[in-house]
Amino acid sequence: MKISVIGTGYVGLVAGTCLAEMGNDVICVDNNQAKLDLLRKGIVPIYEPGLEELIKTNVSEGRLTFTDNLDAAVKESLVIFIAVGTPQGEDGSADLSAVFEVAKSIALSMNGYKVIVDKSTVPVGTAERVTEIIKANTDHDFDVVSNPEFLKQGAAVDDFLKPDRVIIGSESQKATEIMQEIYSPFLRTGNPVIVMDVKSAEMSKYAANAFLATKISFINEIANLCEKVGADAEHVRIGMSTDRRIGSQFLFPGLGYGGSCFPKDVKALIKIAQENGCASKILEAADEINKNQRLLFLDKILDYFNGNVSGKKFAVWGLAFKPRTNDMREAPAITIISKLLEKGASISAYDPKAMDTAKEIFGDSIEYTKTNYDALKDADALILLTEWNEFRRPDFDKVKDMLKNPVIFDGRNQYEPERMAQRGFEYFCVGKKTVNILVKN
Repeated sequence: MKISVIGTGYVGLVAGTCLAEMGNDVICVDNNQAKLDLLRKGIVPIYEPGLEELIKTNVSEGRLTFTDNLDAAVKESLVIFIAVGTPQGEDGSADLSAVFEVAKSIALSMNGYKVIVDKSTVPVGTAERVTEIIKANTDHDFDVVSNPEFLKQGAAVDDFLKPDRVIIGSESQKATEIMQEIYSPFLRTGNPVIVMDVKSAEMSKYAANAFLATKISFINEIANLCEKVGADAEHVRIGMSTDRRIGSQFLFPGLGYGGSCFPKDVKALIKIAQENGCASKILEAADEINKNQRLLFLDKILDYFNGNVSGKKFAVWGLAFKPRTNDMREAPAITIISKLLEKGASISAYDPKAMDTAKEIFGDSIEYTKTNYDALKDADALILLTEWNEFRRPDFDKVKDMLKNPVIFDGRNQYEPERMAQRGFEYFCVGKKTVNILVKN
């Protein structure tokens, strides 16, 4: 099938590449010529496991092309996916200006029937507005479909190639059948294609993300209470997650959620509720808890140093908002590092994939090291902010020797407090009592 994907950001690039992998002829469109030049060479501007290899394969076999010519791409395609950004506006709502601009451009380029697919995360009612814009700028027949993405960064390629489900919001049998044909190769194991009305499809994406975000905030609130009463949040988590009605996913205490989806989508859903006169107390609480969680962790660091970190040096392991990505949007590392810098501390940091991203944010205000161990040199404490696998089993003797003080603040609960105490560390994590064998100087 002839398909165009407008936008080569995270969603568009993964979607376009995976659609090409299933034999479709896919044209990815973007107005950033420098990015297009890199992609044509097989150089991927984001880190996503498996994506670079798929791009190189499908480009070399002629199924995947990159262009800035939207007009030609639309004319050559039956199905056009809109996958441009919908950033958060100042009031928390989604900024849909790029979606609407692309919709108008598609309409002006149409040369026959097209299926226009909203792949970007958009509020309820967006498809109606896109329909109005296209109808006002073309006489050609078309249908607008909502097809929300459910990709986890770090596992996006697998999520697209082997989806739990595909949601198609459509009011047209013709468009529905075309979309079912596109996705049939991805669902050979029997996972469902769920067809529903467009507005329900639009809401499903926000509802799913908001629920998962709320689950994270809930366990963090429980973890904070565990610290106060002397319970162990890990034991509580296991006690909860073995209930099949609850499950274990997104139930790990830590520094809260970040990235491009959860923070933005929760705020957007709150805004949608406000605009429609509905209370959103659970969502507002989830958002507030998430913002406070990283500040509570920062307080642990400040309390240990009696409120004064001026002149102190901190080693930071992990900058991305989660492992297996270089994305730092809404990353806890931004909040924690920025606050420590404001208070006169210095930072030496390491992340396996997000170093270049961090340089765009922090510039030369922090030190970037070649290895995680290099960051430890002369540091007063280690702060662990992202749970990369390579941080799970470090050489603790080496860590202890390189730090000025054997102190670790772990925002991801990578290690066991008792074992860390036995190794001679003062170890602070989330939702567990601190076990101290050493006496703090």
